[in-house]
Amino acid sequence: MKKLCIFLLLLLICKLSTGQASIEPFPGMVKTDPRLVVRTGYLLVPEDHHKPAGKKIKLPFLFVRRPDQDAHKNITLYMAGGPGYSATAGFDSIRYNAGFLRYGGFIAFDQRGTKRAQPSLDCTEVNEAIKQSYRENKSRDSLVLNAVKGCREKFIRQGIDLSAYTTTQSAEDVNALRLALGIDSLILSGISYSGSLMLAVVKQHPEAVRMLLLDSPLPNFINYEEWGLSNIDEALDQIFTNAAKDSSNQSLYGNLKTRFRQYFTKIHEKKFTTRYLEKGTKDSISIRYTKNELLDAIIGRLNAYEIKTVPGMINDIINGYHTPYIQEVLDGYFAGDKDVAMGMRYSVYCSGQIAFANREVMQQQEQLHPWLAGYAFNNVDHTICSCWNVKPEPLSAKTPVSSNIPVLISGGDADRLCRPFFNRQLQQYLPNSQSLLFHDKGHGAGFAADGIIYIDAFMKEPYKKMTSSSPKHIVQ
Repeated sequence: MKKLCIFLLLLLICKLSTGQASIEPFPGMVKTDPRLVVRTGYLLVPEDHHKPAGKKIKLPFLFVRRPDQDAHKNITLYMAGGPGYSATAGFDSIRYNAGFLRYGGFIAFDQRGTKRAQPSLDCTEVNEAIKQSYRENKSRDSLVLNAVKGCREKFIRQGIDLSAYTTTQSAEDVNALRLALGIDSLILSGISYSGSLMLAVVKQHPEAVRMLLLDSPLPNFINYEEWGLSNIDEALDQIFTNAAKDSSNQSLYGNLKTRFRQYFTKIHEKKFTTRYLEKGTKDSISIRYTKNELLDAIIGRLNAYEIKTVPGMINDIINGYHTPYIQEVLDGYFAGDKDVAMGMRYSVYCSGQIAFANREVMQQQEQLHPWLAGYAFNNVDHTICSCWNVKPEPLSAKTPVSSNIPVLISGGDADRLCRPFFNRQLQQYLPNSQSLLFHDKGHGAGFAADGIIYIDAFMKEPYKKMTSSSPKHIVQ
């Protein structure tokens, strides 16, 4: 009888710890090699984990492994960044020899509120407002704010608690999925914002995490808005340094930094016009643009594939040759960002970042970098968050995460979002961490082809100090 009582007690504790989570099949999510063991479904969890008997939401996941791989151990779970992007949407098919299966089973798990989740906090109204602002040459900010208001009202009418879509709640979702699948502990992989989310899982459920793979992570304790312009300026400095060092045409690229700063300071309030033909239409329209759009063009190319084109692009823009680059930016605006659920992004970002960002520090950035003054480096700001009106995360969510688990952190020296010093800040609290810095790489490039050999070494011996295989790779 005593043993039966203990068993029932343990069963009750387990049920409570999962937030009464359950799994519902979701077939056909992804095409896979028939030899693979695949499970796809929805995790059903409370919208608010503090109210386990309350409203439930559905979060998609896919779990794939080879037949000889353990279903309960050596499992890597990946979540996309943003916030607002779907992890499962990045996999339309999975091969038997897929690279991420070389270490064991693999899970792609969508954050609450993203495109495939139910509900999805998708605000298509925002993309439409941006397009309208350019078509009619009206204030982009005011039209977007009206769209945000309409989107919020839509969700409130549906009974959605927008304050429940936070990093803290998503971390509980990860542990709930682990327990529902009967997994011992996880290797968590995150990029950018989801790096912060993975650290939240470590804080809230240390027993759930065996190792961390963090690519260009945003530390939970850093207020990004206070660093946005400085990060961009530092990334551009790296571009200017590389150009001056590598170019044989010193008259053109030796003083590119000075010329860039002078030009973008000079055009601070200047307006330009261009003709633009929207896809699917017959007549071009006249569109006004400013230095914001020109900076969008430049910063949009600070990635692993286009970064080497940036010095030539900047030189063209300074010389007044804007057209192809503005066309490129406008094409992006009119296509819209179909992958991000903006409402989810607002809830997470407003509660965990904007709520803690110091406006005075933000203004100081503009004084320090007048060539970037006025640049809207993010599509979430204090005005939007005042409208979205969600509760801030608890202060504990902004304290650094300390852990002795092994961690591999990567980044690029030309990353304009999460600078290498973010990684160094994280390492102060993660004594068994190692950091990789890739030369001439931008955001999210760390675990690409160049990083595979380091991931292999880390997964094999996570506590062993790695060595660099190239002068362009720095191990710290």
